Amino acid sequence: MTGLSGLRALVTGGASGIGLATAGLLAEQGARVAVLDREPAGVPRPLLALQADVTDDASVRAAVEEAAGRFGGLDILVNNAGIGAAGTVEDNPDEQWHHVLDVNVLGMVRTTRAALPYLRRSSRAAVVNTCSIAATAGLPQRALYSAAKGAVLSLTLAMAADHVREGIRVNCVNPGTADTPWVARLLDTADDPEAERAALHARQPMGRLVTADEVAAAIVYLASPAAASVTGTTLAVDGGMQGLRLRPAAGS
Repeated sequence: MTGLSGLRALVTGGASGIGLATAGLLAEQGARVAVLDREPAGVPRPLLALQADVTDDASVRAAVEEAAGRFGGLDILVNNAGIGAAGTVEDNPDEQWHHVLDVNVLGMVRTTRAALPYLRRSSRAAVVNTCSIAATAGLPQRALYSAAKGAVLSLTLAMAADHVREGIRVNCVNPGTADTPWVARLLDTADDPEAERAALHARQPMGRLVTADEVAAAIVYLASPAAASVTGTTLAVDGGMQGLRLRPAAGS
């Protein structure tokens, strides 16, 4: 992978899980990295921790401007901030629909909108959105979450078309079920957490959850000059869940 020395990156939702793994790997590859999060306390150096809420346009703009000011510009934006939701279309009230879409979709809009003036000045500009297998596979009890991530997938393609002639590449990564703090909290609410974890492992053809580091590696590739000809692409990091249809294992 081409090194990222001299590049400047901002990662939303970067205080934990996939976001923190991505920020750390970007820094290891030589980039200067700002982490934008509602609760950035504890983000390790050399990462620049910035407090912002992606549902608040003013705080997003202030954080992006601070990062660009500290770094002298921006080359990479990773739109990773997001929240989950469980249930069918009957289960989530309108207020929850509005909130999840506000965070997961409009949050990306706000951050990208604030970053675009800086990205346009970069010769190696890249945006990577964290999407989900939920955008391409029908998952039970994930109606709201799937709708939001489906919007992220379509938004990624539209952004790629809008900005390709400005030299800004836009791609997304589709993780399968990842071993993150959010999934851990989801499992804690299940009637039988161990059985639910086993079911999630079994759902993925490789037989295990995706790791945050594996997703981070895909994000960093798409953000790097090594992917200079890659735009409008969805990269699945899902243990084969999107494309494989295995027969049941013998004896099962």
